[in-house]
Amino acid sequence: MEGGHPLRGTIQVGGAKNAALKLMAASLLTPEPCILQNVPDIRDVRTMERLLAGLGATVERLGDRLTIRAETLRSEAPEEPVREMRASIQVLGPMVARTGRLRIAQPGGCSLGPRPIDLHLQGLIAMGAQVEEEHGVLTVTAPKGLHGAEIHLDFPSVGATENLMMAAALARGRTVIANAAREPEIADSVAFLNQCGARARGVGTDVIEVEGVAELHGTTYQVMPDRIEAATYALMVAAAGGDLLIRPVRTEHLGAVLGKMTEMGVDWAPAGDGLRVRGKGAVAEHYQAVHVRALPYPGFPTDVQPQIMAVLTMAHGTSVISEEVHASRFRQVGELRRMGAWIWTEGRTAVIRGPVRLTGARAEIPDLRAGAALLTAALAAEGNSWLEGVEHLDRGYAALEGRLTEIGAAVSRITEDKEE
Repeated sequence: MEGGHPLRGTIQVGGAKNAALKLMAASLLTPEPCILQNVPDIRDVRTMERLLAGLGATVERLGDRLTIRAETLRSEAPEEPVREMRASIQVLGPMVARTGRLRIAQPGGCSLGPRPIDLHLQGLIAMGAQVEEEHGVLTVTAPKGLHGAEIHLDFPSVGATENLMMAAALARGRTVIANAAREPEIADSVAFLNQCGARARGVGTDVIEVEGVAELHGTTYQVMPDRIEAATYALMVAAAGGDLLIRPVRTEHLGAVLGKMTEMGVDWAPAGDGLRVRGKGAVAEHYQAVHVRALPYPGFPTDVQPQIMAVLTMAHGTSVISEEVHASRFRQVGELRRMGAWIWTEGRTAVIRGPVRLTGARAEIPDLRAGAALLTAALAAEGNSWLEGVEHLDRGYAALEGRLTEIGAAVSRITEDKEE
């Protein structure tokens, strides 16, 4: 791809990956059909489709619409999709609540440092489940069913909050999850569950209460727009320059990101159901250095930290980024240095000095959001860049190169033939 081309026009934001995957898992709670609309056609969703099918559900896709029927379920998860994606653990709560048993391998996914699932397991144990582990495979059973419990999470984990919330929907009695995550995707899960007949409340707070019911029914539900995708495009136009309308966007979900963009000097404004961003591009001293702390919501999202790092290499002054969610969220740093960035890291802190004029280079994408950061940098860099490992981007962004080309980027995917 060739950098230096401003981005202009309109780009569409798909359904939220981090919401769609959880709603697909929650569909296992009922034998009735669940119809999910605005589901992105991305690699992680396809992996979850294979996982649900392996558990006995049927999944039919028509455009951005998924119909999931989980009438008869198996108690063992297929290993391949579980190893591919960390979000596969989200089927644990629904399966144990619905069927009383699940055998599942430890999940895989992006290597972002240790992300144990002990909070998921501790919560289920408090609700009456029994857990056995052998050779990396978990067997979780609830022979007498799950019951309500008071659970205090050591960390406001999004995955654990959602998993326990889904399990509690069919548990006997009342479950209270304290120090719960507050991400907008949690609200989407609660709305879906309640639409299926659950009784959950506490959205937007750090205490979620769920009154268990005997059964849930099917429903039709629209997945929320992807706030991380929207933030990625906003930072891409900040880096490359131009004038871009990003839609649909719920700007109230992007308060921390938009606040830092304002502090940096990036022009943005709400525009109907979207967000308009005017980027100044990679000209020295157009942006100001800022300090960023990646925190659980409503703090700055860890999934946007790599992208803003790419833009801060172009900002005047010294920026500091503190990553307080994932231990290994700086995997883009070495590749950004190949492009001329000055970045120093120690532990979970990164120091970025700018401005520098990035230049094109050959770089390896190590994970999804690091890939978005490298693409952001390449859009602003002088000359050509070659990014290898683009399959990581496919996990979270649908048809990305085609949509970027439509708004002025000079980017294409090259498929290399391998000799036998």
